[in-house]
Amino acid sequence: MKNFFTGRKAVLTLLLLPFLTLALYAQQKPAITWKDVSRWRSIKSFSDQLSPDGKWMAWVTGPTEGDLEVVLRSTSDTLTRKYPCGAVIASVSFSGDSRYFAFKVAPKDAEAKAAKKINKPLFDKLAIISIADNKKTEFEKVKTFAFPKEASNWVAIHFAGSAPAGPPAPDAAKGTDLLLYNVVSKKSFNIGNVSEYSFNKNGNLLAYTIDAAGQNGNGILLYDFKTGIASAIDNDKATYKSIRWTDNGDAFALLKSNKNEKYKSDVFSVIGVSKLNGDLSEKTIYSGIEDETFPKGMGISTNSRPYWSDDLGTLFFGIDKLEASDKKPEGKADSANRSATKRPDSAGVKAQGPSMAAAAKKDDIEKPDMIIWNWQDKRLQSAQQVQEITDKNYSYLGMYRPLTKKYTRLADSTLRSVVIAPKQLYAIGYDNSSYELMSNLDGQSYTDIYLIDLKTGKKSILFSKFYQTGAGGISMAPNGKAGSYYKDGTFYSINFATGESKPLTSKINASFVNELDDHNVLKPATRSFGWTADSKYVLIKDNYDLWKVSADGSAFTALTNNWKAKKQEVQGRFSVYENEKGADLTRTQYFSVFDRATKKQGIGILEPGKNSINVLFMGDNSYDNLTRATKGNTFVFSKSNSLKSPEFYVAGPALASATQISQNTPDQEKYGWSSGVKLINYVSANGDSLQAALYLPANYEPGKAYPTITYIYERLTDGLNAYTMPAFPGGGFNKAVYNSNGYAVLMPDITYKLNDPGMSAVACVVPAVKAAIATGIVDGKNVAIHGHSWGGYQTSFLITQTNIFKAAAAGAPLTNMISMYSLIYWNSGGTNQAIFEASQGRLTPGYWDNWDAFARNSPIYHIKKVNTPLLLLHNDKDGAVDFTQGVEYYNGLRRLNKPVVMITYKGENHGIVKLPNRKDYAVRMLEYFDYQLKGKPAPDWWSKGVNKLDMEKYIEARAFEEAGQ
Repeated sequence: MKNFFTGRKAVLTLLLLPFLTLALYAQQKPAITWKDVSRWRSIKSFSDQLSPDGKWMAWVTGPTEGDLEVVLRSTSDTLTRKYPCGAVIASVSFSGDSRYFAFKVAPKDAEAKAAKKINKPLFDKLAIISIADNKKTEFEKVKTFAFPKEASNWVAIHFAGSAPAGPPAPDAAKGTDLLLYNVVSKKSFNIGNVSEYSFNKNGNLLAYTIDAAGQNGNGILLYDFKTGIASAIDNDKATYKSIRWTDNGDAFALLKSNKNEKYKSDVFSVIGVSKLNGDLSEKTIYSGIEDETFPKGMGISTNSRPYWSDDLGTLFFGIDKLEASDKKPEGKADSANRSATKRPDSAGVKAQGPSMAAAAKKDDIEKPDMIIWNWQDKRLQSAQQVQEITDKNYSYLGMYRPLTKKYTRLADSTLRSVVIAPKQLYAIGYDNSSYELMSNLDGQSYTDIYLIDLKTGKKSILFSKFYQTGAGGISMAPNGKAGSYYKDGTFYSINFATGESKPLTSKINASFVNELDDHNVLKPATRSFGWTADSKYVLIKDNYDLWKVSADGSAFTALTNNWKAKKQEVQGRFSVYENEKGADLTRTQYFSVFDRATKKQGIGILEPGKNSINVLFMGDNSYDNLTRATKGNTFVFSKSNSLKSPEFYVAGPALASATQISQNTPDQEKYGWSSGVKLINYVSANGDSLQAALYLPANYEPGKAYPTITYIYERLTDGLNAYTMPAFPGGGFNKAVYNSNGYAVLMPDITYKLNDPGMSAVACVVPAVKAAIATGIVDGKNVAIHGHSWGGYQTSFLITQTNIFKAAAAGAPLTNMISMYSLIYWNSGGTNQAIFEASQGRLTPGYWDNWDAFARNSPIYHIKKVNTPLLLLHNDKDGAVDFTQGVEYYNGLRRLNKPVVMITYKGENHGIVKLPNRKDYAVRMLEYFDYQLKGKPAPDWWSKGVNKLDMEKYIEARAFEEAGQ
């Protein structure tokens, strides 16, 4: 009997195994397809959308493609309301008293697509919701809207004008109707021809400009909501623009432009309005044209908004070039000359030649179209072309004091960058003109730093040849009387009145050189969190601990207790208080906390009167977007991890017992998702202790090995708990989609040794892959690698050094470091030399003195050793990595008869932007990896390619098929 039952039990177990497997399979959820991604619903923005009183939260949610909706959620209970808002992410605004909220409603997706085909203009609507009774009021053809910041019953609604049938007349009205609508009484009144408007802080005043047909009635007006009176501050046949209120709303400034026949363009004036009292408001108008102290050939710039100093004693604004008109007033000599040219000349054509040549217009001469590249140019001609509009419109900062009627120029062609300190007592100017050429060559940035006394306009040198790379500039104290800076491993403070500098960190037994920065930078700085609000302390972080240091460096306190031993650090400070200027230590301060070893994250607080950060919680999550209601103590933050999408949580000041109030990705539960993440510790070939994140595939079964994609860039494990939203990426790869489709995804850290970027990647990535294989999770025979841009370079290099990968996909890769070094980074116009020598390239000096390192780390020089099939993406308008880099690698592999396919999307830049192209490449990459790692049929574009003559029909048929038609 014993043997019988034992045998029967064994048989039953064996019989049950297939059924258990079938049952398990039946319970498995389907993988995400790219078509599912188009329908994937999620929250579209995690920016501050908390009502001022903290009782309501609003956000926009909807599918990747299609119509969206605004969600309004109570923070105290489960009350939730939803409102359609069309196919564009709506900007949600609450009234200052939190009783109303409003958002624009865009046309629906289908309507927008249909209108696009026939070039039909469409307009947005505005929806205003009364929160108490959920009543909605709508307005058509709305361009913009605004609630005052403080409590008010009014909302300003600016309407769009009708689309003109043809080009608008030169004197056509540029303004449109502005409706002031009372959300309580429902009363409203309309103001015509408004071009710009702006509430002051408390909402009792509205400044607006009129731009009417023929400039009749143009001006700047001030509407007082208490009296209901609109006062004309200034009227003229002119254009008014760029209104800017002071922070407390007691004055404003703007620009005014007039035609002037002496100049080619309009002449602008600054208008400063203060002592607000309707028509009796005090007005200052200054153009500089009649001022002998104003720079000749210059005028007030339209490219920066003027503003008042805090004490309303100074107007700050920009100036730029003002070209004189070519027209000259007619005189007797001009008339005589014109008469002479009309007379018959007995000398004939020969005699007419000189006079005709003298009278020829420059516009009639055929000119060469050319560029002159000179070795002494401080900026490459290509950079000057990219920055041409910026250079033309560059505003040089200046100031005008109405009381003394004195103008002072602060910035000029060499001292271009001037930053006004708080309280407007001083300014800091940066002049890199002596170092600009070399900086653009080797990437090492230097500048001369000046202190400007705004009372006298006097400039004095603070630092000559100040090293900015990895250090930045001067951080201003909130009182405007001091600053802090970093130099050669030490942070300093500087007193602007005396010019005296004092070390802040020299007595602290810690290093303030960033130990994780492996670029070619001289002693890169750790992070400063800036000044405290009272200007008495500077918050400075070493590589782990955060320090509170007195402004003169005489005292310092560790706000974290030897976190280096725990491998923990403060990563940042949440700015949760409105209009906060520095860390106000009389109020609780909130900090983001990170554990380097485990990648756990959390939030800590520094309470008033305390000198130690208290960690509230740490976990395998990301905590972001901490926000506080402007009125009250309601806090909202987002929490997420690799398995759970970011959700809003509401809590009190202690952030305890937080309640989830959102439902971000409702579709996720329908599909297979990653089964988790494993943090792998390993040692690189260079002896460095590193980590790699291994994200498990959906429906992971222990003991089973899975095809794996190795995704690389630089350090990636710090994002261990980051959620990946299913999407169509610009580089083709989406971790969530690959995990769902049965792939493990490995993301290793890469650290670098100078002059060996490629070999460093090999030293880090190959041991990471071997360590991942050793876990039993990764199928060592089916591992692929993918990277884009710098990751694309490393991918293209790795396959020349190892055969551990069965397949590779490289997007926009650098492939020849020698030729790439001197090519142009077309997006900026600068040379790659600076990027190589002081930034990501990590190769210095130039290849003529460093040939072995450049060749050793260039994929093209090792191309014969490639045995891995490669999918290569390189777009023809790539402005970061030159298209020829991809072509060179493709042609080399093709010449060697090695399997490679290069895909180019016409007109696309470094990353794919157009949605049809992003969809197409995402689908192709997954097809490619499915073929290489899973044994699925090879896609035809890989196995045999497509002839040019057949390409259009092929693309059309494939797009039709992918759309599911």
